[in-house]
Amino acid sequence: MLNKNIALTALLTAASSAHGAEVKSVDNIDLQRYAGTWYEQANFPMYFQRNCARNTTANYRLLADGRIEVINRCEKTDGDTLQAEGVAKPSGNGPAELKVRFAPAFLSFLPFVWADYWVIALDPDYRWAVVGTPNREYLWILSRDKKIPESQLKELSEKAALQGFDVSKLRVTEQS
Repeated sequence: MLNKNIALTALLTAASSAHGAEVKSVDNIDLQRYAGTWYEQANFPMYFQRNCARNTTANYRLLADGRIEVINRCEKTDGDTLQAEGVAKPSGNGPAELKVRFAPAFLSFLPFVWADYWVIALDPDYRWAVVGTPNREYLWILSRDKKIPESQLKELSEKAALQGFDVSKLRVTEQS
C-alpha cells in the first residue's frame, strides 16, 4: 500500500522537474534545535548505506566553531552496527544548505570530499525533516520518532515530489 501511495506521488515529480525548477531549501533553520537524534524513515538507496538493513539514525551535535558533528548508525542484517562519523558545515548559500564529509579531516581541503545536505522541508517544531541534494540524487525522510504513520510518510514524500524528486525510488527504512 505504501509503495502504491509513493508511486502515485511520483506523478507530482514529472510536473515539477519538467519545469526545471531548482531544489529549494527551507528559508530558516535553527541548527541548535536541529541537533539531536533523527530516525530515518525512508531514503533513496545509496552506496554508503548498502549494508544497512534497519534502525538507521543520524545524530547531530553543534560544535563551538559552528560546524556540526555527524554520527550515522544503522544495523546490518547480521545485527552488527555500522557507524560513520563526519562533520557538516554551512555552505554559505543558505542557512539550510550544508556540506557534509565523512572522509578524514586531513582531506577537508579537497572539494570532492564534501557532499550537499539540504533541508528542503522542516516541521516548525522540528519533529520531521526532508533532506535532499540539489541534483535530486539523494533523499532522506527523517523524524524524531522511531516510527511515523504511513499517512505522514506519504505527506512528506509529496513534499519531496513537489521539488522534483522521483519518490518512486524511496526505500522505507525499518525501525524496531
